[in-house]
Amino acid sequence: MVAVGDELLLGDIVNGNAAWLGSELAAVGAPVTHSSMVGDDVEAIVAAIRHALSLAEVVVLTGGLGPTTDDVTRDAVAAAAGVALVRSPALEEQLREKFRAYAVDLPAAVMRQADVPEGATPLDNPVGTAPGLRLELGQQLVLALPGPPHELAAVARGGVLAELRERSGQVVLTRTLHCAGLGESNVAELVEEAIEVPAGVDLAYLAGGGVVRVRLTTAAATQARAAEVLDPLVARLQDALGTSVFGRDGDTLAGVVLRRLTAAGATVAVAESLTGGLLGAALTDLPGSSAAFRGGLLVYATDLKTSLAGVGEDVLAEHGAVSTQTAQALARGCRDRLGATYGIGVTGVAGPDEQEGKPVGTVHVAVAGPEAVVVRSVRLPGDRTRIRLLAVTVALDLLRRELPEPLAFR
Repeated sequence: MVAVGDELLLGDIVNGNAAWLGSELAAVGAPVTHSSMVGDDVEAIVAAIRHALSLAEVVVLTGGLGPTTDDVTRDAVAAAAGVALVRSPALEEQLREKFRAYAVDLPAAVMRQADVPEGATPLDNPVGTAPGLRLELGQQLVLALPGPPHELAAVARGGVLAELRERSGQVVLTRTLHCAGLGESNVAELVEEAIEVPAGVDLAYLAGGGVVRVRLTTAAATQARAAEVLDPLVARLQDALGTSVFGRDGDTLAGVVLRRLTAAGATVAVAESLTGGLLGAALTDLPGSSAAFRGGLLVYATDLKTSLAGVGEDVLAEHGAVSTQTAQALARGCRDRLGATYGIGVTGVAGPDEQEGKPVGTVHVAVAGPEAVVVRSVRLPGDRTRIRLLAVTVALDLLRRELPEPLAFR
């Protein structure tokens, strides 16, 4: 995979296409073995194409197919193949039709998008003006796809992915377990005690945001055959990792919490100091969250912990705003005042300075439920942003462990 564009190298745009396309290609049995970025320079792109052809049967380029002078991918593909660019009358007419439909004038530069390397087949772009390109070079295949993500997806799904699935002759299947409450090294130790990874199966650990994902991948002629290999391994891993496992594949921690709350007919409210609304935002990012999320109290200032969340002045005076006692009082307060089944209270020190003599990263989270209040105190690493995001994960995981519904994977 070769991504083209100065904006990628300069950091103006993050290459999200690589992540999306890498996942899609793996799913059709054509996993990416090498990925690179190159600027808007014909010679550099030609070199990148030739290097990629030395590594793989199929080379996919993204970007550089537009109408402007810095869009030179089509020129580079022609140069790499040793052929000329030729103007396609059919593409010219398609461009005219599209601009008539847009009811705007047709700039002369747009017609550059009708130039095709000799021997290449244009790939229809139903949501943009720049067609993709398909060029066979002996037994190898070069595919050039548009850079805008919605155009890339449209062209890829319009036949490219189907062709590569047929060409690969196999299906790649991935199973992922999501864990919270354990570090990456702890998860790895449990995994490696539980299973011996067989030949043909790849094991990977992906950690971030307080969550560790354990990913197993294999390829087979059919999805059913691949599942026969992976499913017993996943079952053993789930047993070994126990309650740290909160979901699999496309699950998120917030999504699992909301699903289990909804299934139980329960609701949650939050009282946030440290996280300043991030916890409420995580719970409301998903559609249907109104069935389970009651609301939140942002009690950043110490006096608001009393006036809005009902934390006793004596609690604050004796234990301080950053304490297990205050977290518990916040959880009880928002649960009672907002009429929820569960309340979550979060307080701590995000930095950059200590607070009340407590070091940066000190976090206290409490969950108040129908029967009891539970609290977890941790020392989180990182800068202010990371501490706040990790605190959200700690809070959601603590609530998840208190919910009565057992985990049921889809």
